[in-house]
Amino acid sequence: MYDKIKNDITQEYYVKNYPNDGQRFVAWYLRNIHNLDTFEAKACITDGAGDKQIDAVYIDDQSSTIYIIQGKFYKGDTVDAEPLREVTSSWIQIKNLAKLQEAANEKLQAKINEIATALEDDYEVCFELITTSSLTDSAKSDLAAFQAELAESETLSANLVLVDDETLQARYDEALNRNRPYINYEFSIEKGKYMEMLIGATRAVIAAIPLKECIKIPGIKDGTLFRKNVRQSLGTGNKVNKGIARTLRNNPEEFFFLHNGITAICSSIKIVNGTMSVKELNVVNGCQSLSTIFNCSESVRNVSDAYIMFRFYEISNAERADEISTCTNSQSAVKARDLRSNDKYVLAMKKAYEQHFTDGYFITKRGENADPVKYNTAHIVDLTSLGKQLIAWHSQRPTISYSESRIFDKYFEQLFHREYGPEKVQALSDLFKEVYKNWGNDNPLGLNEALIALKAYAPYHHLFAVSVLFCEINKMQDLVPNPAVAMQKLKDNDLLDTVIGLAGQCLNMGFEIALDDASQNNKVFSPPNWTKAKASLRDIRTAVKQYLMTVRMTPGGKDILDKLNTGLKMSNDDFKSRWSAD
Repeated sequence: MYDKIKNDITQEYYVKNYPNDGQRFVAWYLRNIHNLDTFEAKACITDGAGDKQIDAVYIDDQSSTIYIIQGKFYKGDTVDAEPLREVTSSWIQIKNLAKLQEAANEKLQAKINEIATALEDDYEVCFELITTSSLTDSAKSDLAAFQAELAESETLSANLVLVDDETLQARYDEALNRNRPYINYEFSIEKGKYMEMLIGATRAVIAAIPLKECIKIPGIKDGTLFRKNVRQSLGTGNKVNKGIARTLRNNPEEFFFLHNGITAICSSIKIVNGTMSVKELNVVNGCQSLSTIFNCSESVRNVSDAYIMFRFYEISNAERADEISTCTNSQSAVKARDLRSNDKYVLAMKKAYEQHFTDGYFITKRGENADPVKYNTAHIVDLTSLGKQLIAWHSQRPTISYSESRIFDKYFEQLFHREYGPEKVQALSDLFKEVYKNWGNDNPLGLNEALIALKAYAPYHHLFAVSVLFCEINKMQDLVPNPAVAMQKLKDNDLLDTVIGLAGQCLNMGFEIALDDASQNNKVFSPPNWTKAKASLRDIRTAVKQYLMTVRMTPGGKDILDKLNTGLKMSNDDFKSRWSAD
């Protein structure tokens, strides 16, 4: 991997944006493993003088995880425990964010603000030590001790994940969806603790496998045993995995009864004299469990009466094996958004939409897809996206649009327990699609680079800015325009691109005003935190008002303003009160 990465980071993007190979390595990891784009990756880097052993901070709002990354780009085969001690040092410092911020560099200071905000929302903390080498034997012992210390802390529990050369290769291959060699292995099975059966034409074996045998299965550490899994191990700091680890340490003999078991597929199963030989082994459900057992190896190595249930399926057909893998891995934790999919108000909205747009489809369930052949793609809408758009437009709170948990939990009734016509649903969807066209890396509106890095947040502020323009033109401050009427006005008067462009420029102006203000007053400015704060709404409104006041004085400005006043004019009945969301 060292040679591969060394070659990759000679590309213009890395050379132009990062001063050394260490930073380029971390940026490469963010782009290739965490799948961030060029702007997002650059915004995460904190490396440099005053980085306090923190090379990058990436906050993933979808998984509610704070990733704190330390990179060591070494050519040698092994590395000692020094990088681990640096990670532990950064963990100790994060316990006192105020003190850490005093001595941190400017980039890290901004990230500390973001970390504090995320911790208030109960985000998990995951330290990732990424290196192109492997740990020495003594360092491996230190790793286990450090992982336990971080996971069991009562003040700030965290997960420490080592991404060494072997694991880095596995994650990179997984990211590229490459096929890797399958594993052949022999399990020791005990009489009376396994059962063979034939389900249709498929052979299956259900067996109680000793926990001490699980730590010997190859492919757990580098992830090759879990080729089909969407993600690799989350480490012992994950809440569920901490519970598994607690049982392994304190009550391993009960593990069989407290755990749902492991599902594995293989191309061949043979049982001879207490040995079960399997070929092309692939665990499709149980990555977290087996990884936690592996990480708690000393707790189970000498325990003789502790077991875990395995389900082995003999599948020789590759397509069927892939189908089983896909279906099994699609199982995930139930979220607030999932619990709302069958809400009677949501179902009524879905029915009304699909009756109005007979070629359309309203997606209510996570993972559900609408056939683009059967349905008109222009009339396919999604419950999750609609919730984010509703809170940005009708509640005038794009500051909350990033948070699915709040939208579908705390604010669900305010957003969905009311009549909302299909034409409004469609208009919001169309407006946001037009807005989002401007958020690619080509940056057609010339927005601040720090804004472009906030694709999970700022486009909803852009949508909000469109609504503010309508309010200011119509002198209807503190009210909200009907999105269906607004969209029709934009189309009828050929103002769609113009208004979306103006709204984007006003958003950019508000952002840069806040940035300049923080700089002049020697305050730390965090772009993500700005998008989550109500101050951003004030800044955008101010920018819209300033634009409308000054545009008349620019060349051609009078014509532009006259066209806006005429084209965006709406009836007073087309404005309603803001939906409460705070």
